[in-house]
Order: sequence, then C-alpha cells, then structure tokens
Amino acid sequence: MLNRPFLNIGLLCLSLVLAACSNTEKRKDYAELAQQELDSTSKTKTSQWQTMDNVVPASYLTDLIQDEQLNSLITQALEANPSLQKTQLTLQASLWSLKSQQGDSLPSVEAGFSGNKSEGSNTDYKASLSISWEADLWQKLAQAEQASAKTLASDEALYQASRDTLVANVVKTWLAITAKQHAIDIEQKRLKLLEANEQLILKRFKNGLGNLEELDESRTSTSQSKADLVEYKENLAIEIRNLQLYLGKTDSLSFITNQNYPNVSLTLSDLPQQNLQRRPDLKAAYLTIEAADLNTSVAYKDMLPSISLSATLSETAASPRAALFGSPIWSLLAQITQPLYQGGKLKAAAEIAKLKTAQAYQDYRDTLLTAVNEVENTLGQERVLSQQVRHINEALFSAKKNLTQYEKKYRTGLVELNDLINAQTTAFDLEAQLDNLIYQHLSNRVDLGLALGLGVKP
Repeated sequence: MLNRPFLNIGLLCLSLVLAACSNTEKRKDYAELAQQELDSTSKTKTSQWQTMDNVVPASYLTDLIQDEQLNSLITQALEANPSLQKTQLTLQASLWSLKSQQGDSLPSVEAGFSGNKSEGSNTDYKASLSISWEADLWQKLAQAEQASAKTLASDEALYQASRDTLVANVVKTWLAITAKQHAIDIEQKRLKLLEANEQLILKRFKNGLGNLEELDESRTSTSQSKADLVEYKENLAIEIRNLQLYLGKTDSLSFITNQNYPNVSLTLSDLPQQNLQRRPDLKAAYLTIEAADLNTSVAYKDMLPSISLSATLSETAASPRAALFGSPIWSLLAQITQPLYQGGKLKAAAEIAKLKTAQAYQDYRDTLLTAVNEVENTLGQERVLSQQVRHINEALFSAKKNLTQYEKKYRTGLVELNDLINAQTTAFDLEAQLDNLIYQHLSNRVDLGLALGLGVKP
C-alpha cells in the first residue's frame, strides 16, 4: 500500500499534468475571427455606401419622423405589445439565472434540526450547521458566470432588436394608413368625375350625339371605380387593425389620419463603422460566440480536479435547547476529486461545446451577411424610388397640363369626349402611382434606418 506522502505527490502530479493539458488545448478564436469579418466587410462597403443628399442626421429610429401622434402610438406599443412583454419576461428570467450562477462560487450554508425517538428510549434532538465551498482552482466557476453574463447580454440585445422591429412596424403601418386614405381620396375624386362623365354621355345619347357603346364603357369605368373604392376602404381597415395588433389593443382605435406625408430624415454618413455595428442582432450574435467559447473552456475544465471544503457543527442532546445552545462538535473535511473514467462523457461534452462555438460563429457570419444584404437592398430601393418619384412627378405635371389643354379644346369642340376621358384617366393613374411611390419611399427609409441599427432609445 502506498504511503500517504507518495499518494499526495501522485495526486498533485496528476493535477499538474491535467492542468497542462488544459492550458495547451488550442482552439480557434472565433470572436477574433468574427471581428475580422466585420472589419473586412466595413472596408469593402465603405466606398459603396455613399451619403445621401438633402437629409439631416438621425440618431434613433424615432428621430426619423417628428409627430406627436406617432410618438404616442410608439409609447403605447412599447408598453402594451404582448409579444414584447413576453420577451421582457424572458429577459428577467435570464437575469435570475445569472444570479443563480453567481451563487455557485459562494459558500453554501445549511442548518438542520431533527428529533428522533425509538421505543424504550428518550427522544434525541440533533442540531447541525454545515458550510461547504468549492475552491475555484481553475477559474471554472468564474468562466461559467462570465458565460451566463454574456448570454444575458445577448438576450438584452435581442430584446432591443424586438423593440426596434416593433417601432419600425408601427411607423410603417402609420404611414400605410395615410397612403390608404390618400388612395381612397384619389379614387373618390375619380369616381365623382366618372359619374359626371356618365351623366354627360347619357345626356348626349338621349340627344342622339353618342352611341350605346360609349355609354356602356362609361358605366363599366364607373362600376370598376366603385369596386376599387370598396377595396381601398377595406385595405385601410386592415392597416388600422394591424396597428391595433402592434399596440396590444382589442378595442377600436380612433385617431386622425394625416392629410400629408411627414418628412422622413436619414443620413448615411460614417458608414458602416458607426451604424452597422449598432445593429442589436449583430451584437447578440457576437456575444453568443463569446459565451459559447467560455462554455467550451468550462467543459474542458470539468476534466480537472476539484477541491471542496466543508465544515460542520453538530450537537445531539435530550432537549431542543441543549441541542441548539450546547457545546457542538465540529468537523472539517477537505476533499479533492478527479474524474478518471466516465465513458468519454466529459471529452464528448468538450467537443460538443467546441462545435457549438463554431456554430455560433457561422450564425454571426449569417447575421452579418443578412445585415449587409438588408442595407444594400434598402439603399438600392432608396436610389430607385427617388428617381421614380422624380420621373412620375414630372409625368404628372405634364399630364395635368395636357388635361387642361384637352378641357379647353373639348369646350371648343376640337377634341372628342373620349380623348378628354383618356387624359383624365392618365392624370388620375399618375396621381395614384405617385402617391404610392412616395409611401414606398418613406417606408423604405424606415427599413433603411432599421437595417443600419438606428433602433430605439433603451
């Protein structure tokens, strides 16, 4: 049988060997790779993402539009949206999980009191107080706590992303309500004119100046306009219901629709270093890598020896008072535990942790690529929609001038009524198209702000 000194030396040597193995375990620094990926993307895209003209800076998503009614709606959504509230509760649970993890590195204290009575003997009372503590020799508990803190920070970033998305949806729906109301107004003007034309054609037909085909065509246009108007009104009702959903309301929502579109401000200066890194989903993905890497270190350190200390005070007496306030017997135990064989379980856990870190890195790359794609798509739409608005605006200006000329010529008998109606149709179509393009342009700017991570104030 080995002497105690040799046994102690052997255990110490074994611990040192395992510690050395742990320290020499080489792993990829995925957090560093993720940072390099972001830096590389930033350098590549800086020259491509140019600053737009005629816009003012916006620090937050809520700075894009200055409107008291919209600010009130956003506040209601942030306070009452059930999906966001659920995410917030999950975040609070994660915070308590971190506090629970922090308790693992602190000593635990337990007190006990029991009574025991056997047949033919007096009742014995026993009181005990025990304190136990695991020495964090390899910083395993500290790293587990750091991993939990990183996970909590990642959850906080995802919660912020949920807030940002909710506010963006509220803003876009608010703009959509204005757009749908404008579509109704334009169609109502069209319908009024079509009905007037129908009465004129009917009068001409009775006077023998027209034909039945013209009257049927006019009635067809009027009925089609009525059908479109019904659809536009339902589209408006749908957008209002969507807004109620975001606000977490079941009762009817009443508010005054804006007569004109608001100004939406945005600047793309200092991209992408300043703004793209503000995206909370990108922050969450990076923090997940760091948390996974810390968990990998913990998994490897689970194979190292653990040292625990415990102290116990106990007293057995014939009365509760004597058991509680007598002269207790104390004992002290120091224990070192070394996992030797668990069927490869600990090694497999470490390898799985490594793979999860690699997966977290790929998730980060996917998030980064998605972010770049969203910015480039919205930038492309910004340029296209700006040009379309300008061209259709010019076309509408020309169409209105042309309509004025046709009205003058019709009154003097130089053109037929059908020519005038075609000019009216063209003007109304261009007006509706322009209004829809303006809405798409404003909505796209909200999407662009969201893509750049402007977000909402925490």
